[in-house]
Amino acid sequence: MSRNMSRKILVTGGCGWLGAAIVRALLARGDSVIATDLAISPAMATLATREQGLKFQAADLGEWRQVIDLFSAHRPDAVVHTAAIVGVIQCAQLPTRALRVNVEGSINLFEAMRLSGVKRVVHISTEETYGDFLSPVIDEDHPQRPVSIYGLTKLTTEHYGRVYSREHGLECINARTCWVYGPHLPRLRMPRTFVEAALRGEAFHQADGGDLAVDQVYIDDTVHGVLLALDKDRHRFESYNIATGVAPTLRDAAEAVNRAIPGARISVGDTAPYRHGGVVLSATKGALDISRAREELGYEPRFDLQKGIEATIAATRAAMAAP
Repeated sequence: MSRNMSRKILVTGGCGWLGAAIVRALLARGDSVIATDLAISPAMATLATREQGLKFQAADLGEWRQVIDLFSAHRPDAVVHTAAIVGVIQCAQLPTRALRVNVEGSINLFEAMRLSGVKRVVHISTEETYGDFLSPVIDEDHPQRPVSIYGLTKLTTEHYGRVYSREHGLECINARTCWVYGPHLPRLRMPRTFVEAALRGEAFHQADGGDLAVDQVYIDDTVHGVLLALDKDRHRFESYNIATGVAPTLRDAAEAVNRAIPGARISVGDTAPYRHGGVVLSATKGALDISRAREELGYEPRFDLQKGIEATIAATRAAMAAP
C-alpha cells in the first residue's frame, strides 16, 4: 500500500496499550484513524479533542451488527487488528471469552472487510502460536503447535485469515510479536514489576524462571514493524516475526534494571520453570529470527534490552512523580 497520500486506518482495540500506541503513530505521520473498542478510555477521549484526524466509535467485535455498522459509517482503507484478550494467563482464566473475542470477533472483522471491499488487515499475532520452540532461534516456518489457549486462539485467527485471503482476496498479514514491554505495560509482569520495585527502593525477588530465554521487544519497535507491514505495497509472505532476534533471560532483564537504577536489588531464581501469573507453565522460548522482516519490510529494531529498560524506567519515574 502506497504511503504517497494519507489513508484512513481502522484500529481495533484502539484504547488498549498497543492499540493506542499504533493510533498515536498513525496520527503523527498524517493518517486518519478510526479507533474502536468496547468503550472510549479517558486517554483516547483527550486525544480525540486534540486530533481532528481521529474518530472513535465503540463496538464489540463479537456483535456482527456493530462491526458492519463500523465499516458502513467510516469506510476505512485498511485495518490494524489489535483487539483481543491478550496474554497466556488471561486467556487461561477466561477461555470462553477468549474464544468469542479473539476468534469470533476476528471472523466478524474479516467478513465485514469482505463485504465492504477492504483488503488489508495487519493482525497482531504472537510467538505463542509456535508453542515450544524447537531451537534457540526460530523463523516463521517453525511448526505452529500452541500449548496455551492464547496461542490457540491466535493461530485459529491466522488460519481464518488464510482462508479469507485465498477465497476472498483479502490480505491478512500476521505480525508475530514476542513479550512486548515498555512504559505503562498493563499486565503485572516483568519488567514492569522489576522497574516499579526498584524505583520504590524495594528489593524484589522472583523465585522462578531465571534461565528462561525469551525475545523481549520494546513497544516502539513493535509499532514500527506493524506500520511497515501495513505500508508494504505487495507482500510475498503473510507472516513476519516482529521482535529483536535475540533472547535475553529473565535474569538478564533483572540485571538491566540493576545497572540502570543505582542501588536496585532485583533478582530472579531458577528453582522452577517460569509460570505465567505463577500458574500457567510457559512454553519453551527463545529468539525470533527477524531476517524476513528485515529483508521484506526494512524492519530494524531500535532498542536492545538495556536501552528499552532505560526508556521504560524514565517514563515510569515520570509517571510516579506526577501529581
